[in-house]
Amino acid sequence: MNRRELLIAATAAIALPSLPFSAKLFAAPRSAPRFLIVFLRGGYDCNNLLVPYASDFYHESRPTLAIARPDVHNPLSAIALDGQWGLNPVLRDSIYPLWQRKEIAFVPFAGTDDLSRSHFETQDNIESGEPTHQRSRYDSGFLARLSHQLPNSAPIAFTDALPLSFQGAGSIPNLSLRGANKSAFDDRQSAILSAMYKNTPFAASAAEGLELRQQVSRELQEEMLEANRGAPNAQSFAAQTQRMAKLMRNEYRLGFVDIGGWDTHVNQGSTSGPLASSLANLGEGLVAYAQALGDEWKNTTVVVVSEFGRTFRENGAKGTDHGHGTVYWVLGGSVRGGRIAGEQVAVNQQSLLQNRDYPVLNNYRNLLGGLLSQTWGLSASQLQAVFPGARPDALQLL
Repeated sequence: MNRRELLIAATAAIALPSLPFSAKLFAAPRSAPRFLIVFLRGGYDCNNLLVPYASDFYHESRPTLAIARPDVHNPLSAIALDGQWGLNPVLRDSIYPLWQRKEIAFVPFAGTDDLSRSHFETQDNIESGEPTHQRSRYDSGFLARLSHQLPNSAPIAFTDALPLSFQGAGSIPNLSLRGANKSAFDDRQSAILSAMYKNTPFAASAAEGLELRQQVSRELQEEMLEANRGAPNAQSFAAQTQRMAKLMRNEYRLGFVDIGGWDTHVNQGSTSGPLASSLANLGEGLVAYAQALGDEWKNTTVVVVSEFGRTFRENGAKGTDHGHGTVYWVLGGSVRGGRIAGEQVAVNQQSLLQNRDYPVLNNYRNLLGGLLSQTWGLSASQLQAVFPGARPDALQLL
């Protein structure tokens, strides 16, 4: 049994500090375009965000995690977006109204050609923006190269440290949204369980078992925190988006923020649990961001990405493991939303990549390249400087 299998089998305040900027503050003109990348670090489970409810295979593959087919009498069932796809009901009051106003679209089967299923390698490849097998620079990100092509883009990163996507462009300000994480296990509960076996033949075994559980819990927490790379969780994001929006409305035009907590190997949940809570907070944060921008929302595009999706089938610990293709979100006041965009394939066992997870049919470099090109009117040579070798395709979203 390898380390990951052992961990899976064995277990289940935020402040915005005033940091000195090394770059001057910009005054972003009204009616200028705004673009924000939201990076979900940890690889979120897109199958319980955009639910392929019409697929029998989905419901068979997730005996405890699947979200029920749309049912007007069941508030915990998926919200039908079309005849194939539904939305997790925890987003009913946040993201669904944006869908109804056609201000958000979803792009399934999206991602990179990186098949490593490694958090760090895939995150770095995405932030680099270079072709995976032709990557030659390890200190240059696609947003940094974009800001170099657009001197008045007024970039900012809402991160603890400058992310790779903004490295290589000189002085770019960053503000931390660092969060805190609690232990998954309660020492009081462990003490109660130990007391139950005290003075019995099972006392030593119980103590050893509890210690093992605490040990693997700590190791799993460390692994998940590493996947987050210091990014705050979604609850923190929801609490800070109005401050972010004020800065993006008045001073900045090109932003990046990352959110951790999406590495759900154990007890993931469906319409409740860690994933549902994170999705709900993310949805509330994005809506608060849109509202705080006011009239500038019509000039704003937000793209939500993650390094990869997760396994289509749930694992034995009622969670999901590292996958490949995922679902991107594209939202904004002028987005041609209310639709599922991009190339798609039927959701069944035959369509899975390596009989495991979603294939990638919509490459992130082509999609982001198309969106950024239309947002700022990039020339062909400028685009190639940002995304070498990309074939821009905004999927008619702008």
